[in-house]
Amino acid sequence: MASGLLPAETADQIETTCRTAVGDSLRSVMYFTRDDYEQLYLREDLERDADLSTFIGHEWRGFKTTQTAYEGSELGDYQYTIRVFENGFLIRVTSDREGIFVTTDGLTIKDFEELATAISTVLEERNRA
Repeated sequence: MASGLLPAETADQIETTCRTAVGDSLRSVMYFTRDDYEQLYLREDLERDADLSTFIGHEWRGFKTTQTAYEGSELGDYQYTIRVFENGFLIRVTSDREGIFVTTDGLTIKDFEELATAISTVLEERNRA
């Protein structure tokens, strides 16, 4: 499903990382920057009619707002966001340059922590390259 924003190898690595972390609960994987986005995976039983550009704008602004709002607080540095919806969950892991959000069916908090750690590792390795 990748369209060129990321090298194919990186897109595959992100998708594989997410699939390994959450298995059949994975619904979708989206890579984004402030200016662009790429859907890396969409489970075949889901419709392709989501307004992705609006989602991305909201997730980018949400990251920046959250990061700024809690900067220097006793909670520590921002790590990731989990959003809970009627039909699934969204987890967003973002750096200053790029982010990934993943939608899933039901998971445990431990599953979310493992997924966030795996995604963060991929982004950190990418930023070191």
